Amino acid sequence: MAGIASAAHAQPVRLGVTGGIGSGKSTFAAMLRDCGAALIDADAIARSLTLPGGAAIDAIRRQFGPDFIDTQGALDRERMRTLVFADAGAKGRLEAILHPLVGDAIAQATAAASQAGHGLIVLDIPLLTESERWPRMLDAVLVVDCREATQVARVRSRSGLSENAVRAIMATQSSRARRRAAADFVVYNEGLALTDLHTMARRIASLFGL
Repeated sequence: MAGIASAAHAQPVRLGVTGGIGSGKSTFAAMLRDCGAALIDADAIARSLTLPGGAAIDAIRRQFGPDFIDTQGALDRERMRTLVFADAGAKGRLEAILHPLVGDAIAQATAAASQAGHGLIVLDIPLLTESERWPRMLDAVLVVDCREATQVARVRSRSGLSENAVRAIMATQSSRARRRAAADFVVYNEGLALTDLHTMARRIASLFGL
């Protein structure tokens, strides 16, 4: 930790924050932003690419057909989600379109944050441990973890999805053990009040000089 913290004074540290659906990773990443870190949200970037006029829309239309573009000109996320769950090859084709574009956007945002003088750049990456490329782009990894039952309960309460649907999403993500094995820091977000989570975020941020 000492090496990482001292490096923050010389050049920005790129901290990947990840966790399973419903873990609270995005909440924690936002708290680190509130402590002074720059925050880059990979999922938000990916969504922006699939909005009307987004850079990925034409390629998605060519690859999957017009039925996967809704009447507003955006990706039909529900139709694509159904296809991806049923066809692993479709997931790979979609990722081949999105990942290079997301990577380019993240590189640009990281350079901008560095030029702005941020000592800590937090990258909120949902599928960090599912991809071999992210570790090469990061200096450290923080995993927000909780019990699977808690993940299910949180996602159901905010989305209305069935338990089976939530568990189907979880099945496409890395296991808790795999995520924890890749972590330099683990935040166990189980039974914590938001004030407790804020305290933990401030402690993590302080390790990077914030």
